[in-house]
Amino acid sequence: MEPDNAPRSQVDPNLSASALDVAIVGMAGRFPGAPSVEALWTRLADGAEGILPTTDAELDAAGVDPAARRDPRLVRAAARLEGIERFDAAFFGYSPREAAAIDPQHRIFLECAWEAMEDAGRVPGAAGGPVGVFAGTGMSTYLLHVLRGGADEGDSMQLTVGNDKDYLATRVAYKLDLRGPAVGVQTACSTSLVAVHLACQSLLEYGCDLALAGGVSVRAPQPPAYRWQEGSILAPDGVCRAFDARAGGTVFGNGAGVVALRRLDDAVRDGDHVYAVIRGSAVNNDGARKVGYTAPSVEGQAAVVRAALAAAGVPPASIGYVEAHGTGTPLGDPIEVAALNQAFGAGGSCWLGSVKPSLGHLDTAAGVTGLIKAALALDRGLIPATLHHGAPNPDVPFAEGPFRVVTAPTPWPRGGAPRRAGVSSFGIGGTNAHVVLEEAPAPAPSASAGPQLLVVSARTAA
Repeated sequence: MEPDNAPRSQVDPNLSASALDVAIVGMAGRFPGAPSVEALWTRLADGAEGILPTTDAELDAAGVDPAARRDPRLVRAAARLEGIERFDAAFFGYSPREAAAIDPQHRIFLECAWEAMEDAGRVPGAAGGPVGVFAGTGMSTYLLHVLRGGADEGDSMQLTVGNDKDYLATRVAYKLDLRGPAVGVQTACSTSLVAVHLACQSLLEYGCDLALAGGVSVRAPQPPAYRWQEGSILAPDGVCRAFDARAGGTVFGNGAGVVALRRLDDAVRDGDHVYAVIRGSAVNNDGARKVGYTAPSVEGQAAVVRAALAAAGVPPASIGYVEAHGTGTPLGDPIEVAALNQAFGAGGSCWLGSVKPSLGHLDTAAGVTGLIKAALALDRGLIPATLHHGAPNPDVPFAEGPFRVVTAPTPWPRGGAPRRAGVSSFGIGGTNAHVVLEEAPAPAPSASAGPQLLVVSARTAA
């Protein structure tokens, strides 16, 4: 998906115009305050908060003692995921004991993978070709805190398979009987968008005919508060203000997201619903050209955006919206916009936004969550507001580029040219990812008449 900055027409003149495009044909997820993708869209369109204040009862339930509550550095806010203890073990053929040994991250991602395939109109295990899985998860705090001291020696293998990062993608492939590549991806915050990039490559190389890509990050138990420290990336007041003058840091949250992908020509041929089209994507690393291992890099981020635009074969001026990494940190936001300015140039106008002020930073699930938001914006013709943005951060070089933050729900009507969006995700350690999206092609008119078959999916006939 990354030709050497050559227009797509020069890659292979025998290819059709859409032969390098990938369709998003299914989506599923769990997000703070939103148990599904549709609920997420409703909350984003309404400007609802996913980062909420913590009550005394929630602190009591978490065992936070009175001394800790008096610490002025304790920030009583969290972006929690409801129902992480719930799992339909029998549906996936697990006994209650087996399920109890599995990290909630693995359980939730397995459910989302099934739901994404259903949303794509595909039956797990009978999808008509090899299906790949590309996914990553956060560190297992479930193993560290919930199961610590409660397992005997005979459980060690079961606990390893149930909690280690290596087994997330292969668990899905096993339980859903998927025969394509099943690959664990770990690049910190950019994990799930890197997974999407790798899934697109596998599809275009015919390594699979459908791919599931995404990530999950759920801490168990979910902390009801966090302790702020001077110089950390965490917000001192529990509010994430991306690109805002009052931006002081980010707030980590819990969530999961999965997209189902097919080659666009195949999806159009089969009449799939297409949320959006992935025109191109790119992944790179900053290398050593930055002030420290955890710091972002203008050059690295600008390079990955340029590479994705080249892979897509579209000019920067055709991008109407960028779903940014947008963590709300004093260092990260200015660097991100400076990099975008380098990649886009000074002319034109482009909307900029971030889902993190609404949901928190979902770590390994952050990139796919931004992708889902941008795909829905293209599908629904509306760009949701970026919450908590008032005056622009004076350190962000907005005057040097085309970007302006979306501060209210903004209609995105169809015009003469297709609507396009970019999605960025940057991981600590320097692995950067960018994806270029385009609105779905208009569906072909249906030629069918008379009664139609409505297909209903269920676990059993009863």
